[in-house]
Amino acid sequence: MELRGIGIGQGVAVGTVVRMEEPLREPASTLSALSPDQEGARLDEALAAVAAELNSRGAAAGGDAKDVLEAQAMMAEDPTLRDDLSARLAEGKTAERATHEAFAAFRDMLRELGGYMAERAADLDDVSQRVVAQLQGLPAPGVPNPGHPFVLVARDLAPADTALLDLGQVLGLITTEGGPTSHTAILAREKSIVAVVGVAGAADLVDGDEVVVDAAGSVVISAPTDADKRAAEERITARAARAAAPLAPGALADGTRVPLLANLGNADGAAQAVQLGAEGVGLFRTEFLFLGSGSAPTVQRQQREYARMLREFPGKKVVVRALDAGADKPLAFLNDAEEENPALGLRGLRSLRASEDILREQLTALARAEAETDAEVWVMAPMVSTVEETRYFVTLAHELGLRTAGVMVEVPALALLADKALQAADFASIGTNDLTQYTLAADRMLGSVASFQDPWHPAVLRLVQEVGTAGQQHGKPVGICGEAAADPLLAVVLVGLGATTLSMSPSALADVRESLSRFTLPQARDLAAAALAADGAASARAAAAEAAAASTTTE
Repeated sequence: MELRGIGIGQGVAVGTVVRMEEPLREPASTLSALSPDQEGARLDEALAAVAAELNSRGAAAGGDAKDVLEAQAMMAEDPTLRDDLSARLAEGKTAERATHEAFAAFRDMLRELGGYMAERAADLDDVSQRVVAQLQGLPAPGVPNPGHPFVLVARDLAPADTALLDLGQVLGLITTEGGPTSHTAILAREKSIVAVVGVAGAADLVDGDEVVVDAAGSVVISAPTDADKRAAEERITARAARAAAPLAPGALADGTRVPLLANLGNADGAAQAVQLGAEGVGLFRTEFLFLGSGSAPTVQRQQREYARMLREFPGKKVVVRALDAGADKPLAFLNDAEEENPALGLRGLRSLRASEDILREQLTALARAEAETDAEVWVMAPMVSTVEETRYFVTLAHELGLRTAGVMVEVPALALLADKALQAADFASIGTNDLTQYTLAADRMLGSVASFQDPWHPAVLRLVQEVGTAGQQHGKPVGICGEAAADPLLAVVLVGLGATTLSMSPSALADVRESLSRFTLPQARDLAAAALAADGAASARAAAAEAAAASTTTE
């Protein structure tokens, strides 16, 4: 039986199911025999212990997991939540009951907000469970340890558990909840865990069931046949061989170079990216320096952190995205206004332009960091909608000492005006996540419309082609820095549409490198034409796959 979900990555796993334990039982609603002050002291101790544990796990995990777990620790110490807890304790409730109610109320509020904030609701549930367990002297909720390799099935996995999964034991991960942007998905992708999330039918799986977890196909096969298992094992062996192959620059079968770059959020993952074959950085997200702060970091601090990343890539290109705040990454010091739909509001370059001093400081720090290292800095502006915005950003970046300045193409309007935009910009980089969101009118942070968030849609591919064609006409590079580049077959199509570089999560580099090596540039263009001729995402994917199978591959 096949169960459909959302696959994370391109892996496949075969194993037996072990289910995650259900959450702790709801605390009793009886009044406390202790005073509110005594219950408050118990609660303060428990909250502090949970925050310390989450921070400790984050420090051990590093990378994106560190940021996620530190954000969870901040939830445990949120002053607004603490006020609600105090009010409930004053009513005579136990610390356990007050915790359950206050966190549930906060969780429901986030779910009502939708989008990115709704995805964080599950994180609150996990913190609540950990605090209640601490109060009751029970072990914190966690991943089971059956003593043998297994496929973990859970309602959703908390960041604290995902971050420290024993990859020698957990063969794959299946969740009944969660979307492509949940923390489970983000961390599974970073750790190369074979995962399929949002599998509603997985609720019926029981301990001991044998399954094939096919992330590439976004499917879980329950009670697989011998043929199913043999096919999966062959794919596992082939994928391992690709990962172990000597590293080579990204290129098509006819020698056409397609540099493969890494998407990184800070310098912590740089060394691993290089080991996996990253030829530079195609998207360096700078938000880590700004999020969680009441004011912008100083030029000196920014310079120091940027230089730390640049030193990891001597002589190579590092494409830096200027601060992309707003929407799912609000910053009060940039824009504290309530917005009905922040994804369409004052975000990206729009907010930076409204606070130009912050933009100038960031560009200055980048220019100074480049001057003290051997890396080649390319800087790009996010959320650009017009040619006038393009000219503004490129002129300012050049004025402040940066030689190469471009724009991210995330808004359909800019894709349609790419011919004019690339007369002004030094390069363009297509953010396929947002471009798909705005083209299909489907919030990429909302699981309920996740099926629309598919970069294979011909409308999205046509916009990519517009930019690729403009790049060829003006002799300007066109990169892809969205997760679409991590799809091995779609990567070939994107090159056929005119992309000159591809940037992705480092774990995807080996699969994409192998896929590119099987097609010539004319064949890549044939695949692109087949996908463009389709009328939907699924048919475009199928058409490209059929064209790929029919191609005469140059080995």
